[in-house]
Amino acid sequence: MTGTTDPTDPAPTAERRKTARVRWAAGAAVALALLFAGAAAVAAAREDGSAPRAAGAPASDSADAGFARDMAVHHQQAVEMSFIVRDRTEDEDVRRLAYDIANTQANQRGMLLGWLDLWGLPKVAGGDRRPMAWMGGGEGDGGHEHGGHRPDRGSDGVLMAGMASRAELERLARLDGKQAEVFYLQLMTDHHKGGVAMAEACASRCTVPVEQRLAQGMVEGQQSELGLMRDMLTERKARPRS
Repeated sequence: MTGTTDPTDPAPTAERRKTARVRWAAGAAVALALLFAGAAAVAAAREDGSAPRAAGAPASDSADAGFARDMAVHHQQAVEMSFIVRDRTEDEDVRRLAYDIANTQANQRGMLLGWLDLWGLPKVAGGDRRPMAWMGGGEGDGGHEHGGHRPDRGSDGVLMAGMASRAELERLARLDGKQAEVFYLQLMTDHHKGGVAMAEACASRCTVPVEQRLAQGMVEGQQSELGLMRDMLTERKARPRS
């Protein structure tokens, strides 16, 4: 194994991982508290027969709604990949990283979907609106403009920049040991690059303050994990794909 479970270990990767976990645990607790408080208010309104308050809610085609929808989908795949690799390796460092990513992004996904519900907005964009179109420019085609390796689009399930194709997910599920570790770290590096670009766009375009703060926190947390994954790939004599 490349790591250690000793909490006093001064190794940079262990310290960075610990810092990221502490920061995200605190941020998630605050955001979840806000979410649950809002959900309780909406539930109470519905129980007495009145409609939930819509004043101040963003429009369905806003950056706030687009980010919430798209990042929820993006996060779901990160959770899926993390669960796959935890069953394909016994390496403690990779399994711990996968757990951290799955836990963090599952919690954040719940917040994003919860906001859409509180705003009274659909969780799936209607009409012919494409993923990432809220970012402006050519982002809706899933291209390279905003980071992350992009496999060929088409029928292989690639919806947004950085996302893995179905074929890549199937390949990850077939690999074991070091091969699975390297491929997971490469896929997640691409995934994080795409996610950081989306979160940066929300931090500058979204108008709901708590969502802007969550997006900025995603940028900082995922950039930290990008550095950690780069180091883990180097330890395995590999490198990111892009």
